[in-house]
Parts: sequence; structure tokens; C-alpha cells
Amino acid sequence: MACTQTLAGILRDCAANMGGIKTVYIANAADVTSLTEASGAITAITMASSKKFYKYEFARNSSSLTSNYAVNVENGTTYVESDLLMVFNKMDTTKRLEIVALAQGELVAIVEDNNGSMWYLGHDEPVHINAGDGQTGTARADRNGYSITLRDTSLEMPMPFTGTVPTS
Repeated sequence: MACTQTLAGILRDCAANMGGIKTVYIANAADVTSLTEASGAITAITMASSKKFYKYEFARNSSSLTSNYAVNVENGTTYVESDLLMVFNKMDTTKRLEIVALAQGELVAIVEDNNGSMWYLGHDEPVHINAGDGQTGTARADRNGYSITLRDTSLEMPMPFTGTVPTS
């Protein structure tokens, strides 16, 4: 049996494009009661009563979202691992406690990139912390702060999110 797909091609994009991420919104996966999907994008999120997404900000040019296909032809498996690296400057108690909470959680995340596009992580299963560190630096000009990586394992690349982030 052939594994034939309907292909459409991809044309060269001449529009402006910028790398990096601007903002991340994170919630507990259990607080998301439903997702509305249309045309390959998530268009709305319904949250449990009084639950919301929380905003995470960081220094510009410091954080990223990277997605990689993991394919094993012999086993017939294909999935995508997306790593969300968030870098927070200056070690302090408030950030440390928030990172502890993130490390223990089953999460979903919405990543807003510098092109204004948003991407949903946690569609197939909750997002978990994959790595992290805290560093004082060595020299006075070195960064003092935390880095954490949240990993999403999914059947596809992160889905576009076109709705309004439930933050209130």
C-alpha cells in the first residue's frame, strides 16, 4: 500500500521575517477544558472557571522555540519534539519559586514570536520541563540568571493559535 499524500507546494515568501520570541503564556494543562480548531489552527481556548494563562517575559534576543522531527522508518514512528528555551536574568527568590512550580507541572504554553504569530504547545500531551540551570556567571559582565527548557512532544509541529489568550 502506498503512503500517498495530497501536496500543494510552498512558494518563496517575500514578506518581512524576524527570529526570536516575544512572550510566552503558560497554564496548567488540567485548566484547559477544550480547544476549538479550524483549518489546522486553534481558534479558541476554554478554561475551567477562574483559571487563566500567565505571562512570562524575558530579555529580547534571549529565548527561542525549536521544533525537530524524530523519525524512525524501521519502527514506523514519527513525532515532533519542540523545545521552548526561556532565559530569565537575575537570580532571585520569586523566579526560583516559579521555576520550581513549572518543573513540577503538567503544562500548556502559547508562544508569541517576533512576527506576531502564536504557537500552541501541549496539544497532544502536557508540556514538561526538560532542562534548566541557574548561573551566577564568573565575570561582572556575565549573565546572572536562570534558563529553563520546556518540551512538547506531539504528532505535529506546534499548531498556530489565532484566538485571544485567556489571561483574565
